[in-house]
Formats: sequence, structure tokens, C-alpha cells
Amino acid sequence: MPPPGATRPRARAVNSTAAALLGLLHGGPMTGGQLVSAAVEQFGSFFSVTRSQVYRELPTLAEAGLVRLGAQGPRASQQYAITAAGKRAFKSWLTSGGGADSLRSPLVLRLLHAGALTEKQRTELVDTSREAYAARLDAARKVARGEPDPYRKAVADFAVAHMRAMLKLLDAIPYG
Repeated sequence: MPPPGATRPRARAVNSTAAALLGLLHGGPMTGGQLVSAAVEQFGSFFSVTRSQVYRELPTLAEAGLVRLGAQGPRASQQYAITAAGKRAFKSWLTSGGGADSLRSPLVLRLLHAGALTEKQRTELVDTSREAYAARLDAARKVARGEPDPYRKAVADFAVAHMRAMLKLLDAIPYG
């Protein structure tokens, strides 16, 4: 608690990847590998975080005082824990939202330029993508059915709708 009359330090601005990691660390200390796994499990259907992004972001967060080094784990893995400054930065990121998101989908970009592919290449792209999205749709439906938290349920329902929309897009791509 700051002394009377002192101002609380302002929350440091963070990017979406850093916010994703800070949000995950609210559940307790984790190693980089655990953060990667948790990110895929909790929001992989709508927000991708790569291993390289996690390991690039963690030292930056530590240097900024938003996370601190925790216990040394097995095989020299390093745990990270969120700090009070990290909690403030995360809360600031949460409340600064609004506006429209931009869509960044390598598959949509490939489909946009699918006319440059041969029929066989288009067929392979569409078929493998359809299989992947069908599997993700099944997984998203399971998550949505079992989610009791209304905010997480809304996001899970969005993931289901997104997977359905991607499958509809794939169905609209001509093969010939």
C-alpha cells in the first residue's frame, strides 16, 4: 500500500501476447512450456501464441517488473509468477479494450490466393483444412457444452461458430 498522499504507479502498457501470459499467470506460477500448453488449451481456437512468442515475451515481462522469476523446475525450466505491477498492467489491458479486432488467418490468406494453385493443390489445401477444422469444431463443442462460467461459455460458443464459419468458407472454395 502506498503511503498517504503517494500515487500508485501507473500500469505499464502491454501487448496482447503479454496480456495472454499475464492472464494465465493469475492461476499461479508456470514455466514457459506450461504457459505454451495452457495457452493452446485455453484459447488456442481464437488466439494463437507460439512457443517462440512466449520465450521472447517472458524476459521482457520480467525486465518490466510484471513477472518475477519463481522456482527452478525440472530440466532447468524456470517458473514465472505475476507481480502486483503485472496484475495492474493486465487489468489496464482488460479495461482498455473495445473496438473491432483484426482477423489474421494464414488459411484465409491462402484461400484468397488459391486460384494460383493447381486443382490438386487446392483440393489438398481444402481437404486437410476441412479435416483440421472439423476436429477443432468437435473439440470446441465439447468445451462449450461443459463450460459453467458465462464469460468462458460465450467465448466457447464463439469458437464453435468460428469453426462452423471456417468450414462454410472451405465448402465455398471451388476445386476446378
